[in-house]
Amino acid sequence: MSSLNQLTVTEATEKLAKRECSSEDIVRAVLAAIEKNDKQVGAYLTVDAESALAQAKEADVARARGETKPLLGIPVGMKDLLNVKGQPCTCASKILKGYVAPYDATVVAKLRVAGAVILGRLNMDEFAMGGSTENSAYQPTKNPWDLSRVPGGSSGGSAAAVAADEALATLGSDTGGSIRQPAGFCGCVGLKPTYGRVSRYGLTAFASSLDQIGPLTKTVKDSALLLSAISGRDAMDSTSLDAPVPDYAAQLGGDLKGLRLGLPKEYFIEGLDAEVEQKVRAAVAKCRELGAEIVDISLPHSKFAVAVYYIIATAEASANLARFDGVRYGLRVDGEDPIDQYGKTRAAGFGQEVKRRIILGTYVLSSGYHDAYYLRGQKVRTLIRRDFEAAFQHCDAILTPVAPSAAYKLGEQINDPLKMYLGDIFTIPVNLAGNCAINVPCGFTQEKLPVGLHIIGPALREDVILKVGHAYEQVTDWHKQKAAVSGQLSAIS
Repeated sequence: MSSLNQLTVTEATEKLAKRECSSEDIVRAVLAAIEKNDKQVGAYLTVDAESALAQAKEADVARARGETKPLLGIPVGMKDLLNVKGQPCTCASKILKGYVAPYDATVVAKLRVAGAVILGRLNMDEFAMGGSTENSAYQPTKNPWDLSRVPGGSSGGSAAAVAADEALATLGSDTGGSIRQPAGFCGCVGLKPTYGRVSRYGLTAFASSLDQIGPLTKTVKDSALLLSAISGRDAMDSTSLDAPVPDYAAQLGGDLKGLRLGLPKEYFIEGLDAEVEQKVRAAVAKCRELGAEIVDISLPHSKFAVAVYYIIATAEASANLARFDGVRYGLRVDGEDPIDQYGKTRAAGFGQEVKRRIILGTYVLSSGYHDAYYLRGQKVRTLIRRDFEAAFQHCDAILTPVAPSAAYKLGEQINDPLKMYLGDIFTIPVNLAGNCAINVPCGFTQEKLPVGLHIIGPALREDVILKVGHAYEQVTDWHKQKAAVSGQLSAIS
């Protein structure tokens, strides 16, 4: 029998409704899993067990009163750049050590309204800059499928917690693939919503025109439930969209008849791992069996996406991170004058990767280089978006690998930033275009490492990518496989 911490959100909600267990039971099982395994995995930076149990007891009282909320009593973990009132929000950086959030991010407030229990803070690459969660100032996170490998990044803690059954679901952020790539590496579902679908208020910004918050879950239906809970217009975020929020979970079901799914030739290229390609092509074949028509498409400007991303994202990061100066909050290193203090504080507080990106971003915005780099990058971004618009005239969604390889060894790429940057080659174009996309598990390599199917949809068509992912999930059992770490927990109930 599955332990309570191994339940999906959907299964837990059903058990709670039938009074087969309490929210307190589920939270205690999750806390036991964290206590037992997180010393190995390193998914969490802090866990507020006392608060989580108090929230669970409140949820049980509310349920006894007859209250019905979509996520009542469900424990959810938070990436450490989402502000949760009364909890630390360090962004896995020394420069914010000791900072405690004075308010809830909008997504956190919405989860509370939906009844969710907020568990704690999940590890990440510092300020979301990295693809392996090795850039955290506090600890590396390890992949629950193989503790010698990375979980992906920057939402590596969020993905690892789900894969290790240390949370029923988590929230992450995705600037260039930071939800989808770790979901692919850790064998879970990761959804990047359309830019503006989810409020960014209370998210510590990396690149404001690219960042988007989304769920990491064990099933597609669970992602649909969380997406409905966190989406919607927010007066506190002028970039959030005033668009209706469907009941995504209620729309799931059926086959793929009538849908056209595109295969971009630019995504099946030299450098793509042979095992990854084989698993993804097998998933495409399964979608064809489900009734979808597979069509060949082209996204010709995708080859420029990584270069464009590292101009635009670093430029925005340079501006966004200017606020961390040691004056108002976080680390302060005293200097002879304010300028000396700023320099010493930032030198001591930021890690190597963050410094690299701030320097690059400041350079491309500097006088004499703005037009050559930043302005030209924005123009190519427009071409990338138009490629997608043209492709979606011929298909309803696009299927690609989520990453060129499965999870690699810890330490393998940390000293080769260019190689690590190229790991986001399949995910970055989606952020530049502002589209939605989801990772769904689609198999394993011979070394038992998860492989992900990347499903890209047009703006505001999360319903389409969820439908495709759910239909595929219903005829496969990849999502039911348990990571080695999680398998050690069968005695917990």
